[in-house]
Amino acid sequence: MDRYSLWSNFYMLNRYFGMRGLPNYNLSCCVNTLLQTFSATWEVGELLAKWEAGGVGADGRGRNVPLQLKRVLASMRSDRPQPTPHRDFLHSLDGNRIRLSVQHDADEVFLHILNFMQQQMDDKPLALEIQDLYKISLETYLQCLECNSFQTLTSYMLSLSLHVKEDHDSLENCMTSFFRHQELRGIDCCFCATCGRKTPSQQAFKLLSLPRILCVHLKRFRNRGGFTQKLDCAVTFPETFDFSETVKEAFSSEFKQIDCKYTLHAVVVHSGYAMYGHYTAYVRQRGSQRWYYANDSYIKEASWEDVQSTYGGRCRHTAYMLMFRRGTQEDGQQQEPSG
Repeated sequence: MDRYSLWSNFYMLNRYFGMRGLPNYNLSCCVNTLLQTFSATWEVGELLAKWEAGGVGADGRGRNVPLQLKRVLASMRSDRPQPTPHRDFLHSLDGNRIRLSVQHDADEVFLHILNFMQQQMDDKPLALEIQDLYKISLETYLQCLECNSFQTLTSYMLSLSLHVKEDHDSLENCMTSFFRHQELRGIDCCFCATCGRKTPSQQAFKLLSLPRILCVHLKRFRNRGGFTQKLDCAVTFPETFDFSETVKEAFSSEFKQIDCKYTLHAVVVHSGYAMYGHYTAYVRQRGSQRWYYANDSYIKEASWEDVQSTYGGRCRHTAYMLMFRRGTQEDGQQQEPSG
């Protein structure tokens, strides 16, 4: 059997599931997994498809991350039996110092990819549309505990990084802890303009707006004595939740959105240890709303119970990043193209 026939058989198997597997190339499991989550986040592919990339010269196309991402996402949803050009995407990252043959942190690579879109797309309004899909706008309140003066700062983040307790935890508790008032003392003291020096302070975050796609990063790695340790403790999370009911005290008085309901559509899973591990993904298909498991080239149908197995606990197969879409499951339903 020739190489094309082997690929066609491999393609037909993956097309049966409505997904494309991605071979592991030079320790690419982290990027493979993120590509599956970007593919499941169909809004990204649809926006990139509008980009003409006219300002990207021939010399820079190989290193242009958003251009290569556009191509690989189009191929992943295509009916044509041809290899997905994910190696070109990997080499574009390598050309931007996200090196091949090196283990990477999925959340860091995810943020790098979003930043490359801002830097390397010549259509800046379209690049901002993609960033806005993930943008969480925040107001930071900082109050001096000595003179009671306070200051506010408006900022944004593209993923919500949540501290994880070292015993059983839940997404709701992690979010509640993030938005709870915190005292900053000792080396964490902040400069107070009124007092003219660093003083103990109280800090709080308030939401100004929530994004279409809410990316949650569960901080499962700790640095202890110069060594990185992974926390395998259980962190439960729901398939759907309403932010306004989960963390009621998180909202600024300037918050205007009505719909705060979110549905999970992708989970980045880390297996193994902090310094030696492997990434896989669970993704929800847009049309059928069924769950699928992607482990590099291997694709299989999964269930919500399978996704729940990534809560953690005694096993090291643990959810590391959660991708939620604002709206209900029905909002994301669309008929898949026939194969």
